[in-house]
Amino acid sequence: MASTFTAMSCVGSLISPSTSTADKKFVSSSEALSSLTSISANKLGGRRQNVILRKRLSCKVQAMAKDLHFNKDGSAIKKLQAGVNKLADLVGVTLGPKGRNVVLESKYGSPRIVNDGVTVAKEVELEDPVENIGAKLVRQAASKTNDLAGDGTTTSVVLAQGLITEGVKVVAAGANPIQITRGIERTAKALVAELKLMSKEVEDSELADVAAVSAGNNYEVGNMIAEAMSKVGRKGVVTLEEGKGSDNNLYVVEGMQFDRGYISPYFVTDSEKMALLLVDKKITNARDLISILEDGIRGGYPILIIAEDIEQEALATLVVNKLRGALKIAALKAPGFGDRKSQYLDDIAILTGGTVIREEVGLSVDKVGSEVLGHAAKVVLTKEMTTIVGDGSTQDAVNKRVAQIKNLVEAAEQDYEKEKLNERIAKLSGGVAVIQVGAQTETELKEKKLRVEDALNATKAAVEEGIVVGGGCTLLRLAAKVDAIKDSLDNDEQKVGADIVKRALSYPMKLIAKNAGVNGSVVIEKVLSSENVKFGYNAATGNYEDLMAAGIIDPTKASVLSLGIQKYLVWLKSVMC
Repeated sequence: MASTFTAMSCVGSLISPSTSTADKKFVSSSEALSSLTSISANKLGGRRQNVILRKRLSCKVQAMAKDLHFNKDGSAIKKLQAGVNKLADLVGVTLGPKGRNVVLESKYGSPRIVNDGVTVAKEVELEDPVENIGAKLVRQAASKTNDLAGDGTTTSVVLAQGLITEGVKVVAAGANPIQITRGIERTAKALVAELKLMSKEVEDSELADVAAVSAGNNYEVGNMIAEAMSKVGRKGVVTLEEGKGSDNNLYVVEGMQFDRGYISPYFVTDSEKMALLLVDKKITNARDLISILEDGIRGGYPILIIAEDIEQEALATLVVNKLRGALKIAALKAPGFGDRKSQYLDDIAILTGGTVIREEVGLSVDKVGSEVLGHAAKVVLTKEMTTIVGDGSTQDAVNKRVAQIKNLVEAAEQDYEKEKLNERIAKLSGGVAVIQVGAQTETELKEKKLRVEDALNATKAAVEEGIVVGGGCTLLRLAAKVDAIKDSLDNDEQKVGADIVKRALSYPMKLIAKNAGVNGSVVIEKVLSSENVKFGYNAATGNYEDLMAAGIIDPTKASVLSLGIQKYLVWLKSVMC
């Protein structure tokens, strides 16, 4: 076998691709370049004249003038509030199980039918610049909730509208906006602590309820998300993709999957019992791989090279030898960047029993043999994705690696870092669940995907921080705790700020009832008549019942109050736009 390999190595150690065609292209390109550069400055009137011409064409860029709107007569606040109300009224129609859909016009493509508050909010642009600023401020409340919890965006907007409406009233009556703001902030902080006391850990049987409520009471979606989490674990990776049919589907990808595909489509794309060469640097010369590749030829096993990068000359050599049938080989760039790339390579090495080639530890590609190779039961490569299934021989090492990463999760301070570490745990220990969202039309597909995404995010939030009673009931019950909080405030104006929060907390339940065609004030009175904190109004059925038992539950994380927006409008004196 070695002699066969050597015989093919006409130039250097491996066959190099012919460059005659490329040379011809280079010559022709050079000639074309020469012909272009032969246009002299004289033909354009001389170099100096050309410079003068550019000066004539240059123009001075001036900053656009800003309009100032002072709030001396209350007009600026009124316009801001008008913008808030326009956005919140539009977003609010989607709240609750009887919420309506909103049709969004698209300049490119089909119109979109959505029932997702933050998606609607992002599309709102008002003609009046001051009103538009008000809408943008409320949109921040929705975006913040969506970024942190993934759900509860419409409730956040409605709550912000309530705070602004009630706050503007008292400030217009002469109250001190600074003290009002302090009262709101201190009350909100105390209520968040109360909210966490009301929270409970979500049970496996409740995951489907959380997802279904967020998806508009769609229990098909809820059950599918709960099933996905049961297969890959609560901290496992669940992803969404657009399906090709009309039905939703769930499948689990075994092994480690990451978003790097083959470098060349000519490589092997699906192979059993594949060896892996892991290199934490660029491969610039195919000669460095001779020893490893000859071992692969003698052993008759395919090889997957995962490296920081493979430069064109080395890549071309590998492709040529693959096409001639000498090698069963594939190559791809290592996932991640910087330190995270090195960590991913180490994870792959643990899974496959291989060794990462690094110069820092005294290893180089040209001086190692088959002893550094990892081994996978199966490898599947596509243009955008790679899946590696281990052979089970390294399970003890994998378990130790997972334990190490869990310790890193506990020590991590940033949510993004925790998310990436949990992804590594899932890839090593369980696999990835993929939900394919199906629909009859493109418009329906986009709307369904948004709902499923909301449901998935809500379920993840529930797993992280627990659940509370839904349907606006928890916020309403929190209002009853405001009077006790007022005793800790410094003055009467701060207590007025607390009362603003108290009144605003009833807005979500009122709107849920209104969207269901019921009088909100009557619903609130009925709910508060019971001392059972789980008793509330089920807008889906029209019944008053134990909402927790009925599956009407929200993630605690999504119920954390977004009150910061109020202060921008309460003490605002001028607007520049």
